[in-house]
Parts: sequence; structure tokens; C-alpha cells
Amino acid sequence: MTMVAACPGCVAAPLALKHAENHAAPAVVLSLPTIHCAACIGKVERKLNAMPGVDSARVNLSLKQLSVYGDAIDTDIIVAALKSIGYDAYPLDVGLLETRQDTVGRNLLVRLAVAGFAMMNVMLFSVAIWSGATDTTRELFHLISAAISLPAVLYCGQPFFASAWSALRVRGLNMDVPISLAILLATGMSLFEVLNGGAHAYFDAALSLTFFLLIGRYLDHHTRSSVRSAAKELAALEVHHAQRIEDGNAVKTPVSSLIVGDRLLIPSGVRVPVDGRLDSAQALSDRSFLTGESAAVTLAKGQQVQAGEINLGAPFEMTATAVGDDTTLRRVAHLVEMAENSRNSYTNLADRAARIYAPAVHLLAFASFVAWVLVDGDVRHALNIAVAVLIITCPCALGLAVPAVATAAIGRLYGLGFLVKSGTALERLAEVDVAIFDKTGTLTLAGGSARLDHLTGEQAAIARGLAQASDHPVSRALVTALPDAPSATLVEISEIPGNGMQAVYKGETVKLGRGTWLGASFDGLGLKIGGQPAVELPLHETPRQGVDVALQGLRDLGVPPQILSGDRQGTVRALAQRLGVQDIHAEISATEKHTYLTKLQNEGHHVLMVGDGLNDTASLAAAHASVAPSSALDASRNAADVVLLRENLDDFPLLIRIARSTSRLSKQNFAIAAGYNAIAIPVALLGYATPLIAAIAMSASSITVILNAMRVRFVK
Repeated sequence: MTMVAACPGCVAAPLALKHAENHAAPAVVLSLPTIHCAACIGKVERKLNAMPGVDSARVNLSLKQLSVYGDAIDTDIIVAALKSIGYDAYPLDVGLLETRQDTVGRNLLVRLAVAGFAMMNVMLFSVAIWSGATDTTRELFHLISAAISLPAVLYCGQPFFASAWSALRVRGLNMDVPISLAILLATGMSLFEVLNGGAHAYFDAALSLTFFLLIGRYLDHHTRSSVRSAAKELAALEVHHAQRIEDGNAVKTPVSSLIVGDRLLIPSGVRVPVDGRLDSAQALSDRSFLTGESAAVTLAKGQQVQAGEINLGAPFEMTATAVGDDTTLRRVAHLVEMAENSRNSYTNLADRAARIYAPAVHLLAFASFVAWVLVDGDVRHALNIAVAVLIITCPCALGLAVPAVATAAIGRLYGLGFLVKSGTALERLAEVDVAIFDKTGTLTLAGGSARLDHLTGEQAAIARGLAQASDHPVSRALVTALPDAPSATLVEISEIPGNGMQAVYKGETVKLGRGTWLGASFDGLGLKIGGQPAVELPLHETPRQGVDVALQGLRDLGVPPQILSGDRQGTVRALAQRLGVQDIHAEISATEKHTYLTKLQNEGHHVLMVGDGLNDTASLAAAHASVAPSSALDASRNAADVVLLRENLDDFPLLIRIARSTSRLSKQNFAIAAGYNAIAIPVALLGYATPLIAAIAMSASSITVILNAMRVRFVK
């Protein structure tokens, strides 16, 4: 009895071995440390997308990272183009980016402390003036307040001033332009009063405004930094040095210098640096980074190991088969990053709103100033109202909350074993109302036991040769069941979707596939050599762990499951009865699957397709949303929106719940932002909000929607 076991980490490896054109790696990846709003995103992406050679440019606000896709792109040209619109850009290094973000946070805290200290001291003098200090005493206190406030405002307001100047010097606008204008106007008004012996000065208001704006900016920075990107977490798993075997000795070598074919020694407790093939007889590995399963996996000689795994057993040797950007770890991180950088309808709406914000708010503030001058003739009062309008209308909520929801959701799902490949996938998953499952390799695993002792040496070699040419789960299980058999030399190998593999061996046609296709009396897996009778290869399928829980969870969510399979009626019906699925379709072809799915969608259904085979690819691409297990064919994984990295299906309903929560929270954030502006703008225009109150309200609105976005982490 030969045991067949399919490890999710092993079957996930092809995810890294072939790269679809529509998932090409970015040509240029840069850090953009000065971006902080939706207006910044729109400006950068519009500039670069208009450049020759750039296919697309995507900004990740949470990571402050830019990915540029296209051919023959010069990094220096991209950096210069960004410089021309006011943004500094640097080649991305994850470690340096983390350090840069920490530095930004520390600088904000220092400026916040200085602003708070200066504000409290100036307020002491203001209290004395309000209490009745007059003439020389009042003038002295005003001068002292000015001496404290001017350097404090100039130092503490630098984050806003620098950003505003970057936009203005290239004749652009961003949300820091009105903020900087408000701070400078409040300070300038106060200085004018002091120099002209006025009774009132507003240094305390200017410092308070700066203080509360810095609170908002720091909380925004801290909150976004705490949204740990799944891509960044994966990057943190990379190993920088490896033990390369040279002349029988292990030599410490930078991972960047490794090439395919290098032999490596992996000590106990150390992460694997690159993808490779196990040369030692056995190894014990932790693949939780890829599968989400904490249980250790036992590997045999010749099996694949992936970068990021941890050696839990004795030291072992391996031969590198993929290095650098070709490793599983880098490929998976890239797919996660692509999803985080993708645009959905909510981010596009936020971009459009932010684009019209800057000119609109300046016109509104100017109009309020003119109107109040005409109403009461008090220029100071009118200027205060204009400053309040400038501040209170800041669209931080729109620019920050939506990306935070998507990033938090994608990171949460990756931790659960779901690799989301598209930014619009969560939107579409939230809308599904029926789920169609393939059977073999999706609801079941091609594993269990196989009795192949009856095969001759030639039959085993032909079977292994045909199976090695296919990525189907049954084929992989058959290869594992024949570890010692040599592979026959075959030519003209081809795969017949839904049936099996065929080739030519010594002038004869050989086939591996369904018994009915081979002309046999059995319907299971079989092998046919030329005109000889087909030989049955009994492989046993077992349901995936947690499949019962998953299907019941989908029913509870109003997404009834159906089974569409090319397998025989009796086999499919037996599994359906065991799982409680009423709607099944057996013995159907790939074309019939696609036709049935299209029919459902024409009837108004939003179909979720879950499949793994070549015959499922068209249906996966046509479905409203789609999921493929990591054991699926490359074509199926590329067509799917989400790749399931774990064998266990317990958490499958949580994918739908998180998607629905993401959509709901995004809508809530828009409602919060719209409600805030509907109330705050009239209040400011009517003169009921001072610049200080406006700063507090603006910061509170931004933090409210960001914290609301973080609720996706707690969806059960």
C-alpha cells in the first residue's frame, strides 16, 4: 500500500514557478514618504500614466509606496517626473522604509510636544490679558507671546508648510495648502495686532491650531503604520544570508548572490532562503507562512521547499531552483501587493472628490471672507471665518479611510489563508448570492491511499511520465504514489480537459485519465497503452477538512452551494448527500459548466465559482467572483480573484463576511465624511467655528473614519 498525501505548501509552489503576463512584476518600485491624501495619489498616478512607456502606476497610501508597470522604464526619469510635481521619491528598500516611517513618527511627536509646550505658555499670558491687563503690561505680554509663538509655529508647522510648498512650486494644490494658509493667517493677524498696538492677538489660537492639526497628523500616521501590510510581513520573512556548500564546506553567502543550482545547507531553526529541491533523505518544515497551518510538514528527498519555510528538524541540504524575484515568497508577496495597490469604485470616487477639493475650498473660503466683510465690515472677523472654512473642509477622511479598509481586509484574509489578487475582488465577493463548486481537487483532495502494486515497470514509468506533465491534483497524487518509478520518454504530450493526458510512447498512443474516456468499464483513473486493455489506477479521494462547515456557513449567509463536476453521477451524488448539497450537475464538460454559469448570471445571479482544473478556467474567468485552491492549475489560479492557500475550508464563509464588511465599512466612511461636511461647512460659514474648533473637528473626523475602517479586523 503506497500512501498519497498532497501538502498545500507543495501544491502552492507552482504559484511562484510561473508568472502570468497580467501579474507582471512592477518595473519600478519607489518610496513616496511625503504623500498623505487621495489628492496626492491622483496627482502622482495621472502624471506617470501619461508618460510614454508606463502601462500603469499604482500608489499604496498605507505603505507610501509607488509601483510602476511597463517596459524599459528609467527610474531616474520617474523620480524626476515626480520631483516636477512636488514629490520626493526613493528606490524602495523595505527596511529603510520602516526606518523612514519611524523617523516621521518621532519627528511629528517632537513637533507636537513643542507646540503643546508653547501653546500652554502663551495661554498663560492670554489669561492675564483676558483678566484685565492693559496698556504696557498687555503690550509686553503680546511681545513675549510673539517671541514664543513665531519660532514655535515655524518649526512645528513644517510638515504642513513643506507639503504645501511642494505643491505650490509646481503650480499645484493639495490639502496642506489651505491648512498652511490658515496657520500663517492666524499668526500674521496676531503679529499685525501686536505691531499696531491692538487689543487682541491670536497667538494662542495659532499655536492651538497647529497643536491639534499635529495631533491629527500623528494619529493618522500611527494608525496607518499599524495597518501591517501582508506584503510587508512577507518581505520580513526574507533571509539575507545563506550557507552555500563549496567544496564540501558551508560558506556564509549573501542571498542576493545565489544562483539556480547552488547547493545550500539549512541549519535547524533557520528559514529557507530560496526555493529549491530537498537533497537530504528527510526534512521537517514549518510552512505556516504559506498555508496558515501550524502543523509541521514532513518532506522526502526530491520534494520542493520554498523560501520562508522554517527548518524544524535536523540540518538538511537542498539545491536552489528559484532565486530572487522568482521565489514563492516574492511571488506571493507581489500578488498581495498588487491587490493592495488595486483601485476599486470607492477609491476612485474618493479620488474624484479629492481632485475638486482644493480649488473648491479656496473659492469657498474667499467667498465667505468677502461676504462677511460686506455684512459687518469687520475684516478680522471675516478672516477668522475664512481660516475656519479652510481647515474644517479638509478631505482627510475620504483620502485615508478607504485604503485603510482594503489594506486591513487583505492583510486579515491573508492571515486566514486567502490570497486576494484583485482590489475589486472584495467588492464582487460581497455581492455573490450563489456558489458553484467543482468536486475533485476543490471539495475533495486527491489523496488517501492508492494500490499500484499491480503495475509493471513499463506501466509505472508511462503513468509517471504522463502524470508529471499535468498539474492536476490527481496527477500529482499519482506521481507521489510512484516515487521510485522512472519516467518514460514521451512525445506529443497533450492534455484533454475533463478527460486526461495522452502522448506517444515508442510509436503507440498512451493515455492516462478517466476510464470511460479510455473505453474501459470502470469510471475511475486508468492507464491505456496502445491497443492493450486499460489498467485501473485506484486513487481514493477524501473531502477537504472543514468542507461541511464551509458549505453550511455559505447557506447561513444566503449563498446556497451547488456542485458542478465532470465526474460520474453516482460519485457526485454520494458526496452531495454527505455534504447536504441539493443542487448538483454531474458528467458535464467545461463548455457545459461555462454555459450553466452564464445562464445563472443572465438570470440576475452573482455567481461565485470555486474550481481548480483546466476545465474550470473559463468559468472562473466569467464568474462574478472566483476562488481557486493553491493546488489548482496555473491557468485556474491566474483566472481566479482569490487563491485558497490552506487545505482546511473552515474559514471559507469568513471570506464572504469580511468582503461584505469591507463594502459596508467603506460606505459608512463615505457617509461619515459626507455627514461631517454637511454639518461642519455651514457651521464654519455662519461664523460659529473658530480656527481652533475647526482644527479639532477636522482631526476628529479623520480619526473617526480610520478607526471605523479598522473594525474589519474583528469580523467573525
